[in-house]
Amino acid sequence: MASAISEADPDPTRMTSALLIRVDQSGKGDFRNIQDAINAVPSNNSELVYIWVKAGIYKEKIVVPADKPFITISGRNAAETVITWKEGGEIYESPTFSVLASDFVARFLTIQNTNGGKAVALWVAGDRAAFYGCRIMSNQDTLLDDTGRHYYRNCYIQGDTDFVCGNAASLFEKCHLHSLSDAAGAITAQRRESPSENTGFIFLGCKITGVKTAVLLGRPWGPYSRVVFAFTYMSSVVLPQGWDDWGSVSKQKTSYYGEYKCYGAGANTSKRVQWSHNHMTVQEAAPFLTKDSIGGKTWIRPSPTSFKKFSTISN
Repeated sequence: MASAISEADPDPTRMTSALLIRVDQSGKGDFRNIQDAINAVPSNNSELVYIWVKAGIYKEKIVVPADKPFITISGRNAAETVITWKEGGEIYESPTFSVLASDFVARFLTIQNTNGGKAVALWVAGDRAAFYGCRIMSNQDTLLDDTGRHYYRNCYIQGDTDFVCGNAASLFEKCHLHSLSDAAGAITAQRRESPSENTGFIFLGCKITGVKTAVLLGRPWGPYSRVVFAFTYMSSVVLPQGWDDWGSVSKQKTSYYGEYKCYGAGANTSKRVQWSHNHMTVQEAAPFLTKDSIGGKTWIRPSPTSFKKFSTISN
């Protein structure tokens, strides 16, 4: 079975027409579940495919394969369009939702792993992926932001330990980070391995809340871990020291942890670890304050303005 898809402009920012696939559990769409809709997209797809998901609770383990780029999966409201799974253990095996393809977009979805403990909700390993208005929820390792350039806007991300982890180059804009930690958790565990890697997590205009003063801004999974918070509201849940070296003094010299014009009770830097950059200058902060930090102008695309009906051709 192959779908009627034609060649398209290779510049994703200029792709405005999409093939529409509807997912409806009641049977009134093209498919009843999300994975079947993804499977219907042909390998090496070159046209935008927009998978619209009707409100409901979808108990599925989702994989967007590496050979299926240019897919958007969208609900209408994240609270009403829920993708849920329960699996713990190994981080690359447990994800509820795995994105391995490039040029992927998710809109208005809840992606959750209800296992508790170490359990990935979302694994992103494709380049040029964007998430808008999504809720990403688990406990430890909630968002495995693994490799590639990624953009998150107006997302809610919840967990207790290392709940944004990996070695992607990612910009989080106007996102809400909610800590469930009641002991000594951490928001980020960034895994940059060398100074030549242009990776790191940037949180711009975000909000940090939680259940207790028991969470660090980050700790280094990789020796050259890089995380910057700018213009971010930090409630009192942030521990005064802010950052931790994860038991490796050498990482104090190689990690880069910055804060720029953050505010709120948790943004008080008087007790921050001395090796963090908690008073970044305008010049130091500038490279982290726009989408240029992830090359966004070349790949962050607008929503489609026209749609074509999905059809299949049986071989």
